[in-house]
Amino acid sequence: MDRDFSLIQKMRTGDEAAVEAFVKKYYPAILRYCCLHICNREDGEDAAQETFERFFRTFEKYRHYGKAGNYLYVIAGNVCKDYFRRKKDVVMAEMPETEGKCMEGLEELMDISRILKSLPEELQETAILYFVQERKQKEIAKITGISLSLVKYRVKRVRELLIKELKGG
Repeated sequence: MDRDFSLIQKMRTGDEAAVEAFVKKYYPAILRYCCLHICNREDGEDAAQETFERFFRTFEKYRHYGKAGNYLYVIAGNVCKDYFRRKKDVVMAEMPETEGKCMEGLEELMDISRILKSLPEELQETAILYFVQERKQKEIAKITGISLSLVKYRVKRVRELLIKELKGG
């Protein structure tokens, strides 16, 4: 029995410590995913919170066939899509500077974020899952609901576009 299954079983019995452990395990990664999709820390935090709210509203129906984290990424992707449907004219907000980060690192993050936002939506999702979240291609196929061969093609295409962009166009 894996840890996710055990946590979910405990959560179904009302174990608050299990809920806390589940959120603690997945919140940082879901927050990064949402912030990278939305490019705004505050709205990314709202999206991450909404992801967990949706999960907990429906987790009684959740069937444990794979990693619960993959299911959370599916929900987070839908939350981010809903965000952009509501705010079609969102402008990329400035990213907050965190303590201990040099300006060069911040500029690099901004460049990567800008490049990701310039990709078509279907490539953005693949790029974030593969390059940022370091997900395996099989996991990406499950999360996004597309074939493994399409994931491989998209990863290759993103690499080509990133190389072209980083070389100056």
